[in-house]
Amino acid sequence: MGLRERWGGQSRRTSDGEAPGGGASRDDSFKAELHQRVIDRLDFAALDTLDPDALKRQVRSVVASLLDQERVGVTGAEREKLVEELVHETVGFGPLEILLADPAITDILVNGFEEVYVERFGKLERSPVVFRDDDHLKLIIDRIVAKVGRRIDEASPMVDARLPDGSRVNAIIPPLSIDGPCLSIRRFFAERLTMDDLLSLGSITLPIATLLRAAVRARLNLLVSGGTGVGKTTLLNIVSGYIPPSERIVTIEDSAELRLLQDHVVRLETRPVNVEGRGEVTQRDLLRNSLRMRPDRIIVGEVRGNEVFDMLQAMNTGHDGSIATIHANSPRDALHRLEMMMLLSGISMPEHTIREQIASAIQLLVNAVRFADGSRRITRVSEIVGMAGDAIVVEDVWVFERRGVDADGKVLGRFRTTGYRPRFLPLLEACGENLPDGMFEPSEGA
Repeated sequence: MGLRERWGGQSRRTSDGEAPGGGASRDDSFKAELHQRVIDRLDFAALDTLDPDALKRQVRSVVASLLDQERVGVTGAEREKLVEELVHETVGFGPLEILLADPAITDILVNGFEEVYVERFGKLERSPVVFRDDDHLKLIIDRIVAKVGRRIDEASPMVDARLPDGSRVNAIIPPLSIDGPCLSIRRFFAERLTMDDLLSLGSITLPIATLLRAAVRARLNLLVSGGTGVGKTTLLNIVSGYIPPSERIVTIEDSAELRLLQDHVVRLETRPVNVEGRGEVTQRDLLRNSLRMRPDRIIVGEVRGNEVFDMLQAMNTGHDGSIATIHANSPRDALHRLEMMMLLSGISMPEHTIREQIASAIQLLVNAVRFADGSRRITRVSEIVGMAGDAIVVEDVWVFERRGVDADGKVLGRFRTTGYRPRFLPLLEACGENLPDGMFEPSEGA
């Protein structure tokens, strides 16, 4: 199962109607007892020196010995399954391993030891995977956060971290989480989507893709907006591929998710406070520092706080060609969020001046949406024209018009050209980016 299918919202089921990756019934008490006896027999001091295959052989040997000793009758397949589960319980992530092995799953959401949801193909569904109890779930959370050098306890009941494979992990435990420990895993994969993938999936049209490529090459400042899970980071990865390899790029993120193809990339990631309440490094700190690193481009994974002021300042003072994302449901909402962040950052500045800063810093707005069928589309491409009185003027270039759903529940619609011709076209042409004639002619019925 490829990343293209996960993005495009297609789905699959097993022949019996159960979603792939589901769990099977088991005797939890027997397995828990066996697990404890395996732990008692293993030499954990030597585990770190073993590769996965050697570790598996050692656990298999211990399990086989215990099963023979207890004269437990199991088939070969049942024994192999039991060995796998006990390896996961002993040194892995327990019941989560079967979910982490499913390439179709993009999110794992554990609301409690008996309530696990996953996202496949853009849709949430209940998983049959469960934990034994709260203590079992807490043990797995401890093991996950320990792998990234963090801890979670009553003194520090929240953790936001990144696994070695790039997946993002958030965990929260009582007393903050009232009904028991909760865990969220946002997964990232080595496979990268390309613009051709988005085109074949119908997430974007060729004219929009052509404009985005020209805008990045001509160093327009670009802001990508959308809700959670709509593919903002994926789109950012794709359009950043149009940045010339000769340029120096600095990326700034809360959790490093961007995977740029260029060689000259400096990746910066924030740091939370330590157990003593010190050592925090914010996006604003990183952005200010990046300005001293001679960047040709600055990419902010997600604008979410007072770093917005420094970002807009950078865009307005020679660091053009910057790209960022923001959580918002539309381009207009994105501008409101930027304005609110500026006001909350403590900057003493009239609202009119704040809007002028925004209007002069950003040229192009791109909004993405995830629909009910799990598909993701670019729904609006807009230009910030300037100011009209106290208001920022935004003109839509393309919009996606939804036109119902088909018999299979797939969202239908079309990308419509508004007929507006962007004012930045002379800048694109001056940079050698000549767009096709008639590209901005209004669509029929517009």
